[in-house]
Amino acid sequence: MYDPTVFDNLKVAFENELYDLDNLEEEITIVSRKDTLEMAIMAKEFRLGFQLSDEHAVTAEVCLYASLQDLASELLEEPNSNPSCTLCLFFYVGIDRNKVEAQCSKIEKVLGDIWTQQNPPKQTLQYQYGKEKTIHNTIEINFNRKINENQMEDIPNLIEHMLHSLEMLTDIYKEAL
Repeated sequence: MYDPTVFDNLKVAFENELYDLDNLEEEITIVSRKDTLEMAIMAKEFRLGFQLSDEHAVTAEVCLYASLQDLASELLEEPNSNPSCTLCLFFYVGIDRNKVEAQCSKIEKVLGDIWTQQNPPKQTLQYQYGKEKTIHNTIEINFNRKINENQMEDIPNLIEHMLHSLEMLTDIYKEAL
């Protein structure tokens, strides 16, 4: 009989919470979904992107990742292993190139206050040549540990933090217009 992995169980938990917010509560709109098995390194990755229903300037994305080591130690039931996977959160927002320093500084402060962790949000800026007016900011929030099924009850709270982050990032975006 097939026994789902920690990765699979966490993926379903995130899907349930986020699709309920989309279909039942209508607070968000799911805008992207990616569920991949990377054959070259035998890793699994799941990404689910969403926006606030009434605001489309900022996108949030949940990313779960399980390496070959993560999956093998669980499936082979290795002694002293702690089956788990990696969780990363991403936010995508456009910023005005003339206000990069001010907006990035605000973003760092706002997200630092919401997430209160050792690792500050990492912001990566890029733009398309010929369209330099808008710079795309990819904000990554990493956690210093892997997660497992013991953290499932934290998922609704984590998603609430993501929704609050979306609201705050939308405000920063609108201020710059």
